[in-house]
Amino acid sequence: MAAKILVVDDDAPIRRVLREILEEHKYEVHEAVDGMDAIARLKQRKFDVVFMDIKMPQLDGISALERLLEIQPDMPVIMISGHGDINEAVVTVKKGAFDFIQKPLDLNRLLITVKNALDRSTLVTETKNLKVKIAKSKVQEIIGNSRGIQLVRDMIDRVAGSDARVLITGPNGSGKELVARWLHEKSNRNQQPLVEVNCAAIPSELIESELFGHIKGSFTGAIKDAAGKFEQANGGTLFLDEIGDMSLAAQAKMLRALENKKVTRIGDNRDISVDVRVIAATNKDLNEEIAMGRFREDLLYRLNVIEINVPALNQRRDDIPHLVHHFMNKFTEEFGTAGKGMNADAMALLQNRNWNGNIRELRNVVERLLILSQGSTITAEDVQNLVLRLDTRNENTDTTSLLRKLFNTYEDLEALQDFIAKEYPRQRNSVFS
Repeated sequence: MAAKILVVDDDAPIRRVLREILEEHKYEVHEAVDGMDAIARLKQRKFDVVFMDIKMPQLDGISALERLLEIQPDMPVIMISGHGDINEAVVTVKKGAFDFIQKPLDLNRLLITVKNALDRSTLVTETKNLKVKIAKSKVQEIIGNSRGIQLVRDMIDRVAGSDARVLITGPNGSGKELVARWLHEKSNRNQQPLVEVNCAAIPSELIESELFGHIKGSFTGAIKDAAGKFEQANGGTLFLDEIGDMSLAAQAKMLRALENKKVTRIGDNRDISVDVRVIAATNKDLNEEIAMGRFREDLLYRLNVIEINVPALNQRRDDIPHLVHHFMNKFTEEFGTAGKGMNADAMALLQNRNWNGNIRELRNVVERLLILSQGSTITAEDVQNLVLRLDTRNENTDTTSLLRKLFNTYEDLEALQDFIAKEYPRQRNSVFS
């Protein structure tokens, strides 16, 4: 298929000469009379290379360059410069132009520049495809054979092929993001983007812009048009993590987007159609959030077509040895060090520990043990010294803080002192200090 080249110049004879040269070498050539015309054409179709004059009416080449690269960032733009435009041509290269050619046009220089630009485009495309393949190959396996994890895997297999919306529930650190990635990986949309948004990490005043985009000048700091996550995920999957932390205003717009499959950028009045599968996740009880007036009931019904609950690590302790060995192998490879083992007593201590932070916490503990343990095998003593002793210290600190608060507010001080001395003898001195 012939490469598509757009020639942008207000001088018709220049356009005609470029067309004749390029078509003679089997390129498909299109023309635009100025920068505004070029932008309109680029919104309608993609081009492999653009030739653009610097001096043009309505919108000059320097301004048009920035707009074109916003629409198609990797497209090579070759600037055409007169003798007096050399300094401006250098500026355009700094702004992202691929190269510039000085008038009068030299045939050999012109064709060599086109070939180099197309070679660069091919390299960029191949690199992007390679990154996609690498990213897909790195989707981590869901580790474990417990009943709860088997149910999660089964639900992924059953619903991934549909476009049904999925709500993933479970405590922090339990692996909800991984479930979302596998739903996308096993779906018919897996060749399209998976766009992830952490709703809790984005300030409430910015979440609408992040999701739906904005136009230039719509608010302070909006220096150019920006596509939102819905547009970026078009054709693919949008994963909304911590959906329970989304503001009510954003929830209303989210509901509209799900119902109409359209979004409107902030400051704009035009609807943009989007084809997106939405997967949401939360560690909150959304029914409780609804009762408190913090979450829309109608939005929950839209999101929760299918619910997948990811169990806490304390509910799947049989999986801990599998997870430990997985993380040990992973970190050993990353560190480039000799592998370590873990004896049965050490593993038993980890299985019996309370994992409030779930898999994320287990991962951190394994990394700590690998780095700080002395021998080639992690022992029960290592776990006691590097994990459990720290747990006790943190627990004592939390308990001491609570008891001090009680002591400061308790009316019958003598009765409280007797209670503390009996129930919490180790913390007594620090509470009464």
